[in-house]
Amino acid sequence: MVNTKIKAVFFDFMGTCLDWHSGVVKTFPQSIPESDRSKLALEWRHDYFDANAARIAANGPVENIEVTLERTLDALLEKRPTHKHLFNEQVKHESIAVWHSMPAWPEVSGAIEQLKHAGYDVFVHANGTTRLQLDLCKSSGLSFNMLFSSQLLDVYKPAPESYRKVLDLVDVKADESVLVAAHAYDTRGAKEAGMKTVYIHRWTDDINEDMEIVKGENDFFLEDMTDLVTVIKQL
Repeated sequence: MVNTKIKAVFFDFMGTCLDWHSGVVKTFPQSIPESDRSKLALEWRHDYFDANAARIAANGPVENIEVTLERTLDALLEKRPTHKHLFNEQVKHESIAVWHSMPAWPEVSGAIEQLKHAGYDVFVHANGTTRLQLDLCKSSGLSFNMLFSSQLLDVYKPAPESYRKVLDLVDVKADESVLVAAHAYDTRGAKEAGMKTVYIHRWTDDINEDMEIVKGENDFFLEDMTDLVTVIKQL
């Protein structure tokens, strides 16, 4: 049984738990060199986050992830004329659909099962749609006690209301919970809400963040989830 005050562990999903990069790179036109496909995927992901941040700053409504992905991909391809002609409607459709089918990072399944065995409740708390989260659980084989999407909560992270809503729904106090995420904006929002935070460093995400700063902001900074249950027991 849990012998610390932490009761619930919330996970960001895409990026933190899933290797989205491999899925996207495999779906992009194979005539594009792999290194270019990788750069294109990373830039698309970065542009997606920028689009979300702009909408949050403007107090805009929650938007379906497919709509945001399509708009940012189209804008990105306008800046890549050598690649644009390779992305017909079918390829664009497949490039967006693949976000519903991603593999987990190798150590994640074991980490989640260890947490469950130790008595913690484990949840997804992520921006996106509920359908997306259901599909990703199927493709990755990961299992959680509950899935909380920005669509379901009607608010994006890192708005304080997002964290408060999800804590209220599971009847857990902020200091009894920990957020596990590979995004500094997310762990900063959780900290502001009074939660503990564990930052997971993924090379695919937060590519413009200073990791030395991020290390100092969180309760723990890990390169993967192998020792996650050990560090959460220390919180």
